[in-house]
Amino acid sequence: LKMSWFWFYQPLHLLMVACLCHSIKAPTTSSHQSFNTNLFNFYHSLILADGKETTVHLLKDIPKRYYFALEEGRALAPFTITVTPCDVPIEWSILVHKASASFLGKAERGDHGTQEVPISQKAPSMVSTIFNYRGNSVETYMGMSSHSALYMLEFLSTERDTHITVYLTTDTTSGHLYPELPMDPRIDVIGIGHTTVTLTWKHSPSVLQHRDNIQYCLLVNEKHNYKSLCAAETAIRSSGMKLPPTLAFSLSPYLLEPQQVMILSNSELSIINKASSGEVRQICMGTKNTYTVPNLSPSTQYYFDVFVVNLLTNASAAYTGTFARTLEEPEPKVRELKDGKMIQIVLDGKKQKFYSLQYQARHKKIQFTFQLCHGQVQVHIIKNGKPVASENISGLRYFSMKGKLLDTYLVQLSSTEESNSSVKVQVSTHFHKPLFPLLPESLKIKSFSKLRTCNSVTIAWLGTQEKSKYCVYKKRIEEDQVWTELQSADGCSGPESRPKSEKVLCKYFYDINLQRAVTTETIKGLDAGTLYLFDVYLFGPSGIPIRYHSKIVKTRKKC
Repeated sequence: LKMSWFWFYQPLHLLMVACLCHSIKAPTTSSHQSFNTNLFNFYHSLILADGKETTVHLLKDIPKRYYFALEEGRALAPFTITVTPCDVPIEWSILVHKASASFLGKAERGDHGTQEVPISQKAPSMVSTIFNYRGNSVETYMGMSSHSALYMLEFLSTERDTHITVYLTTDTTSGHLYPELPMDPRIDVIGIGHTTVTLTWKHSPSVLQHRDNIQYCLLVNEKHNYKSLCAAETAIRSSGMKLPPTLAFSLSPYLLEPQQVMILSNSELSIINKASSGEVRQICMGTKNTYTVPNLSPSTQYYFDVFVVNLLTNASAAYTGTFARTLEEPEPKVRELKDGKMIQIVLDGKKQKFYSLQYQARHKKIQFTFQLCHGQVQVHIIKNGKPVASENISGLRYFSMKGKLLDTYLVQLSSTEESNSSVKVQVSTHFHKPLFPLLPESLKIKSFSKLRTCNSVTIAWLGTQEKSKYCVYKKRIEEDQVWTELQSADGCSGPESRPKSEKVLCKYFYDINLQRAVTTETIKGLDAGTLYLFDVYLFGPSGIPIRYHSKIVKTRKKC
């Protein structure tokens, strides 16, 4: 800015008129060209709006300038400028241009001779930089402005194209666009668990004054802290996610992208953005200033940022971010397996924890038996530190192992469903004394639709070459109980847990020819148009039952 100071201290709305009048004179060619060049640069720059947040887009290595001055008639007034980088660090400065005191005196007295002063007699240069900053933090400058001064803000990004927000205000009496931070804006970690971290922070004065329009929002990620909400949203978008502006904070009903998950519970909105670099979780919790972040991974470092958000203006202020590392997952307790003894294990599907069993072989050949009672269970068998078997089991499953005396076997069990699962486990060296009966090729029960009547149904099931006992049970159910009954069926429970009234019959059956090892049974005395659940239990020499898959059949309504 090398223009004559005459043009700088004039109010902006009079500047064009003054310039046109002055341009009628005929100064020397060199000064005339210099003047026109600077005048062109000034009018092709941007005026910064007062009282409004402005988004500024910066191209790499290309400075961008904004100007502002007070309205005419205001001698001195406070003003604040807040700059929020939304990505990489930037450089920005505030420069002020003032005219000399003697020159200003002529202007303020209205001396018409000032317009006759040749360009060569312009006021002494009084250009000064009053503030400069480099970084990516939110910075606010507070100063006193004079109507005799013109201010220039210059912004520069040297890393890459980016954008920032700039807020200028000369009105300090009508409240704040940005919510206020407390004197101590730190976030305190008051509790750390294996999968949780508890945070607390001091209340914003804005929350205490305007509770209905202010709320806190928390950002959780595994990479680093963010110094502004603007920077956080930019990072989420740059990772390949399409995040609607202020989605998590305005509670607006935007449609989420496929890589986003929204959870709303207990008046808290949680949005999880999934990306290859990890997940970014956003949680808004109203005006609560203590929060326990759930569902974290053990032994993982997380970064936490709290933003206080004005819901009316969508402006936000960032607390000083913090980080914490969740506790390591405790080593699961190892339970000893005893030869020939069967135990039942219940697994928590939500926590996805391994349940460990250990056995030291007393014989070269051993056999593991697993009976799935409920849910889905994955089995890993490790011998002397090396994996030897891994499988998702269903029904009844045997694993025969051959090794050396005193080999150590570690059995790890885990649920593959979110709901609880259960399984029975046995290890034995007595192959000639099986704990469970010989099983047929299938444990399905078949019903014959053409043989259904209003008061009877006919079912069939497969048998084996071994003479065994089969018991049939029935239970009357309603339409809305079908799913619940099938899901809650326990494959390990025997008929002793059922009322005697549900028992239909027991019989022995076998056939040397497996192709003929099929038996049928017609159950009579049923009600018309009614749903029944049928179960068949197979008993072996040890007396431990195996339950066939439940079958639901409906009697005919009209016959």
